Amino acid sequence: MSGWQQVKDRLRKTYTKQYIRKKFPISYWLPKYRLKHLQGDIIAGLTVGLTVIPQGLAYAVVAELPPQYGLYSAFMGCFVYMFLGTSKDITLGPTAIMSLMTADFGKSPIKHDATYAIILTLMCGAVQFVMGLLHLGFVVQFISVPVINGFTSAAAIIIAFSQVKKIIGVDCPREFIHAVECTFSKIPETNVWDLTMGLSCIVILVLLKILKDIQWKDEEGTVVRLSTKIARKTLWLIGTARNAIVVVAAAGIAAALLAEDIKVLTLTEEIDPGLPPFQPPAFSVLDPDLNITHSVGEIFSDIGSGFAIIPLIGLLETIAIGKAFARQNNYRIDANQELVAIGVANVVSSFVSSYPVTGSFSRTAVNSQTGVRTPAGGIFTGGLVILALLVLTPLFKFIPASALAAVIICAVLQMVDFKIILTLWRIKKLDLLPLAVTFFLSFVLGIEYGIMIGIGVSVLMLLYPMARPTIVAIKKEVMIFKPDSGLKFPGAEYLKDKIVSRAINPAEPPPKSVVFDFEHVSGIDYSTVQMITQLHEEAKRHKVQITFANMRPDVLSIAESAKINGFKHYATVEEACSAITDNLDNLELLDDSDDQQPVLQGYTGPCLEDEDTIRV
Repeated sequence: MSGWQQVKDRLRKTYTKQYIRKKFPISYWLPKYRLKHLQGDIIAGLTVGLTVIPQGLAYAVVAELPPQYGLYSAFMGCFVYMFLGTSKDITLGPTAIMSLMTADFGKSPIKHDATYAIILTLMCGAVQFVMGLLHLGFVVQFISVPVINGFTSAAAIIIAFSQVKKIIGVDCPREFIHAVECTFSKIPETNVWDLTMGLSCIVILVLLKILKDIQWKDEEGTVVRLSTKIARKTLWLIGTARNAIVVVAAAGIAAALLAEDIKVLTLTEEIDPGLPPFQPPAFSVLDPDLNITHSVGEIFSDIGSGFAIIPLIGLLETIAIGKAFARQNNYRIDANQELVAIGVANVVSSFVSSYPVTGSFSRTAVNSQTGVRTPAGGIFTGGLVILALLVLTPLFKFIPASALAAVIICAVLQMVDFKIILTLWRIKKLDLLPLAVTFFLSFVLGIEYGIMIGIGVSVLMLLYPMARPTIVAIKKEVMIFKPDSGLKFPGAEYLKDKIVSRAINPAEPPPKSVVFDFEHVSGIDYSTVQMITQLHEEAKRHKVQITFANMRPDVLSIAESAKINGFKHYATVEEACSAITDNLDNLELLDDSDDQQPVLQGYTGPCLEDEDTIRV
């Protein structure tokens, strides 16, 4: 067989139909696409488009970018996800948290410049894409729910408060502590017109949301007339499109005032009309005021840890949303394929001047509730955004800044969840620690440090039981040590010290032997092997025997391959005890756990009296 034929056979075996479907989910649903699917996708896509246009304008302000960048970020992800995404409901685009993170990590030293944010989008996508190829989607599982909750709640409050200054019409710095101080100090400077517009928009948005959430309860057997169904659907649609309705109405009022030469409202800045150019990101930027060029090295250094944090946050948002709606609508998503999808979406979006995008919970909920059938709904969402960029951008300058602030405040405050505190208090109070650390440090140090330290605390809580494993020791003439979990390097040294202090203590007559019960030890590593070797050496000096029992086959294989001098293993503790002595007296228990209460089943046989059961 020729070399070319071998290559062809290998490719044929690798790129099977199942492989293509897995990597390009569109190849699975597109052949089954019918007119009924198109109808649902059009309605859902246009409805989401009406939601994302005002949100995009508002979120760009949170990202400290000109408003049009919110729309630049709202269409390309929809198109890419249609080909690569595994969820029919998820819609990609700008979100409140990603906008805040972009302001933290992707802010250019040049006003209104988006170079840093666009490079951040490209690199964020590249990291996510590589993580997807390497099947690293499991990494987000190390971010616990309390940390996520503390982070999202803190971010929501920070974002909401950052918009208060726009509601009252004053300028303040973006850092939370300084923003709070500045906002309260400038209350006497409040622009009454901005305040009136902002509060009115908030009230209307809240009322329209209540309208959308009405649950109509008809008596069983009642036939609902078609006109009633249409009226209810119309009310629901009005509530769903509330952001667009409020923004359009506010812009109309502002335009009417300007027509009468009444300039009392703070309006949105002038927006560049048309579509962004399709081009690769620039890796340097010139500061015209200082005549200094910021090189790619400086830009990467300034962004720093954002290249790691933002991809994880983006993945976390998308996977959490995808799993929630997959359970609700009875289908499954592939976490690693989702990584590939949002990675490619961010890379391609960077060519249209987008800042980092991810799945949006609010818009995904709208997408699902309006009956989207396939990811093709994104075509109509993206198409509507493009239409807005081509036609409506000259009108966006009439939108009051306080109206966009109201949209942001009403959107993000729904993310604050304090109910979890009572739940954690009932279930496990210790889980309140990472939540509190993440929440409060996000205000004091910034959300990037808050979430990193919160993850660190959470991981330490996860690793602590490994470093301080629960040990049960039973002592008569033979001392039996029984760890209750895996024995790896964090806990090996600790366990050795406990055995030496209890079983090989020169201050007391040592027992004749030590039995190491590995019944609950699921794995060992090199550090554990070293610990066993050192124990044997220590025991030999004190003329103490050490034997092992109940090792699993894979654990026993590792121990035997290490060729530990004097290593002895028995199938059961009883056999180990029988090989040592026929009598065992004086029971002693040792518990080195603060809050774990394992149950030690009594050994029957020569080591212990029958039916001994001790709860530690």
